[in-house]
Amino acid sequence: MAQFDTIRSAAGVRTAQIDEGLRAHMNKVYGTMSVGTFITFLAAWAISGLAVTTDPANAVAQLSSDKYLTNLGYALYASPLKWVIMFAPLAFVFGIGAAANRMSAAGVQLLFYTFATVMGLSISSIFLVFTGESIVQVFLVTSIAFAGLSLVGYTTKKDLSGMGAFLIMGLIGLIVASIVNIFLASSAMAFAISVIGVLIFAGLTAYDTQRIKNEYIQHAHMGDQEWLAKSAIMGALSLYLDFINMFMMLLQLLGNRE
Repeated sequence: MAQFDTIRSAAGVRTAQIDEGLRAHMNKVYGTMSVGTFITFLAAWAISGLAVTTDPANAVAQLSSDKYLTNLGYALYASPLKWVIMFAPLAFVFGIGAAANRMSAAGVQLLFYTFATVMGLSISSIFLVFTGESIVQVFLVTSIAFAGLSLVGYTTKKDLSGMGAFLIMGLIGLIVASIVNIFLASSAMAFAISVIGVLIFAGLTAYDTQRIKNEYIQHAHMGDQEWLAKSAIMGALSLYLDFINMFMMLLQLLGNRE
């Protein structure tokens, strides 16, 4: 009986250690994601400020009655370079996934923050297209929705892995449709893409949160700190992408244009 109590006590201590480790792991995931998000919007705001001027003497092209594109703005948004900037984040995501196993945790984190900066460059045009007030409002709406969905994914007892494959297939279809609509420029198709995109990334937020939690629990007993550190960064990348894409889709639906 004493031996049984000892085993049960040891199991309870181990469970408590895993729970404590999980909380620390998720805090790192959310912390890394938050820093990446901050870098993205800071970079987007700074770059858009350099791309626009109110002085016609330093302008290359006119945006509105009192706004003009600088040489940098023209290069980013009107020259063929815009295609490179548009698809650079997608290439970066694949690059991070391929390089993660060969790099240290510190290297993966630096690569993630570099990617966040590139993403800021890619979405910087939102400050030219939408009002600053609506960008802030949509950001707050996205933050509240993301927090609620992530909490659902973390606390639910329902296994969400079954919807993962469906969501990934939907995401692939969404990417293809978005590329096609670049050339079609259909407003109806853009609206449909935004609505479906919000639903897909809402589902992915809950799914990815549960996946990150389960992966930690499955690997925590191995004690591989390097793997766990990389896992936290890759988890932050997944949730970061869910947040940014949900924000962009909601901005298309709710944002007020300049």
